[in-house]
Amino acid sequence: MSEARLSGQVALVTGASSGIGQATAIALAQAGADVALNYFTLPEAAAQTAEQIRAMGRKAILCQVDIADADAVEAMVADIVAQLGRLDIFVSSAVYSDREPFLTANLDGFRRTIDVSMWGAFYGMRSACNQMVRQGNGGNVVIISSPHAHTAFPACMAYNMAKAANDIMARTAAMELVGHKIRVNVVHPGWTDTGGERKFFTDETLQQASKSLPLGRLAQPAEIARAVAFLVDPASGYITGSTISVDGGSQLPWWSKRGTGEF
Repeated sequence: MSEARLSGQVALVTGASSGIGQATAIALAQAGADVALNYFTLPEAAAQTAEQIRAMGRKAILCQVDIADADAVEAMVADIVAQLGRLDIFVSSAVYSDREPFLTANLDGFRRTIDVSMWGAFYGMRSACNQMVRQGNGGNVVIISSPHAHTAFPACMAYNMAKAANDIMARTAAMELVGHKIRVNVVHPGWTDTGGERKFFTDETLQQASKSLPLGRLAQPAEIARAVAFLVDPASGYITGSTISVDGGSQLPWWSKRGTGEF
């Protein structure tokens, strides 16, 4: 994407202090956008990301807000507009996930997973899109969802539920917003090398497990961010209600003998 493609636009990225959200904030700034970085944890990483964006000559503001709080999200969007003048792009990347069998799951963690990963995406999209409608110039939404939306990974019921909701939420929004020229799309990352994965796996486990994937490695956050930058590019203006998988072929029958056709 040309550096100037997003010049004059303002993006809000949630979960921007690490992983895919952080990489996306940087990619959008590289494409010319000013960026509001939402985060709830890792404030030092968020501040370093903001400095990296400012070093590119873009504006960056920090928004430490729990996206599971609807009122706080509304106030955040209003503050972004007050500081940066407008809002053109919303990327939902913030997530929370606990992994336990549902029969014995701690329901506080189960609810928190839903509150952040589903309701947080909804609150952010709703507030951002209301602002875009008020501006009257269209806009872009990208929801970072997951193959968990359609694959019943065990011990991940709350996250699976949230991501399934994200997908149909985005498609419904795409239908409702098409008349406002607001495009809404979804990205399904494959298994990505982020700090969040270390909540569940050691580095050694990740390294060994990644070898069994079709491309033999985990995705890097910047590879997912490129898909987001592509979707919000004005040159992609005929894409809405779509899902792009950036998964290294992980939805292929990777458990078969690679390339032999044998099982």
